[in-house]
Amino acid sequence: MDTRRLLRTPAVALAAAALFLSGCSSSDPDTGAGPGPGSNPGAAAVDQAALAKYYDQKLNWHACGASGFQCATMKAPLDYTKPNGTQIKLAVARKKATGPGKRLGSLLVNPGGPGGSAIQYLESYAGIGYPAQVRARYDMAAMDPRGVAGSEPVDCLTGKQMDAYTEVDQTPDDAAEVKDLTAAFKKFAQGCEAHSAKLLPHVSTVDAARDMDLFRAVLGDKKLSYVGASYGTFLGATYAGLFPKNTGRIVLDGAMDPSLSARQLNEQQTAGFETAFESFARDCVSGKQCPLGTKSVQDVEHRLHQFFDRLDRKPLPTGQSRELTESLATTGVIAALYDESAWPRLRQALRSALTGDGELLLALADSYYERDTDGHYSNLMYANAAVNCLDLPPAFTGPKQVEAALPSFEKASPVFGDGLAWASLSCTYWPTKATGTAHRIEAKGAAPIVVVGTTRDPATPYKWARSLASQLDSGRLLTYEGDGHTAYGRGSDCIDTAINTYLLDGTPPAKGKKCT
Repeated sequence: MDTRRLLRTPAVALAAAALFLSGCSSSDPDTGAGPGPGSNPGAAAVDQAALAKYYDQKLNWHACGASGFQCATMKAPLDYTKPNGTQIKLAVARKKATGPGKRLGSLLVNPGGPGGSAIQYLESYAGIGYPAQVRARYDMAAMDPRGVAGSEPVDCLTGKQMDAYTEVDQTPDDAAEVKDLTAAFKKFAQGCEAHSAKLLPHVSTVDAARDMDLFRAVLGDKKLSYVGASYGTFLGATYAGLFPKNTGRIVLDGAMDPSLSARQLNEQQTAGFETAFESFARDCVSGKQCPLGTKSVQDVEHRLHQFFDRLDRKPLPTGQSRELTESLATTGVIAALYDESAWPRLRQALRSALTGDGELLLALADSYYERDTDGHYSNLMYANAAVNCLDLPPAFTGPKQVEAALPSFEKASPVFGDGLAWASLSCTYWPTKATGTAHRIEAKGAAPIVVVGTTRDPATPYKWARSLASQLDSGRLLTYEGDGHTAYGRGSDCIDTAINTYLLDGTPPAKGKKCT
């Protein structure tokens, strides 16, 4: 189970699980020589004049994917402090506004991760599933961040090596199991270094935000309009901190709190998954066929913990060569907590597993890791580690610190605390030193920024949204009182209307607005 700070929309997290059951032209990079107010203090100053050739580039758009979509390749410097050095190629895509109504420019989208493909998200959901009135007036656009999918992807392990990595026991019971776990983290990091050493120091969120400003200018937009979900909120907030004068209509849905350390993020996310599981458990016991019992939430938790303990001793068959281990089962449960519409699948998977068949829980875990039936993994987890480990110093310096922190994590979640505490050790062995630090983002001078928080969000706890909205000089908090990860386009007319109104006419939600 490697779930540390993997933050993405339910549409991305559960895609595989579902299978089983005219802006004005602006090429002037007038963005300042360094970080803007409240941006990451680790962001190095750059020579904006030297970047003019990137801001002035013209893209060669061509038809791709489904009807109406266009793709291109955009160039960016590998190292923004050396703009005349090595270049990298970034995959970008768009779907032109369909009308009627006056075109409002481009709307860039990002589904989170870090590591989620924005282009895949555009083609499979945002470009066809966003409200028609939004798609009518915006060119829907996406850029795979550097290191992700079509943009110089980070590579680390073979499919078989990744299988072994996901199966490693992440709730070690003795010194030998701790040694095995740390060896797995080290092998993962060494694989990334062996395959992607030149790229690893240059895939930070700051780098990706600078790429976004290039894309804004190349698209011909004076201002960036953007909807970022989950980790995409950190990317969007980082952009606003770096380029506050270039922000247009920005929506940050399922917000991260940039002021928290890796240890704080991981521990608070652990509590978020506990909140989400308790909500699932209440729903489960309200019926008559809950596979984990019908007495109480505490009884459901206790039975799940017992089930994980049994798997720790003896994994379950799945009808294939891979078995369902404790780590994979835990990941499968967590995957389903991202979206309450997946709760029936989770009940079905648990029912099957409790009768000896681990196939359905394994499928949920595979969806989380983006593993296909041929054993091929996307680069999601590789990019996720590369970005996370560069953005913040590691949560722990070694196993002894994890052991000392276990009571705190287990208090945050009796079910998931142990495993998520040990998962927080992964960046400890990363080959590239972190360039970012925890920091507040104020983005003084930015246009209104709408920050959306869900009260029982498993992956981005609601208090993160409150914190980010209070940090941003122009932040406006929009609250969804409900379950699941993120809120826009997930069934709340109140949320959708508020965000659509902001995107279409620029009016942010009223202060303190809450939706159900």
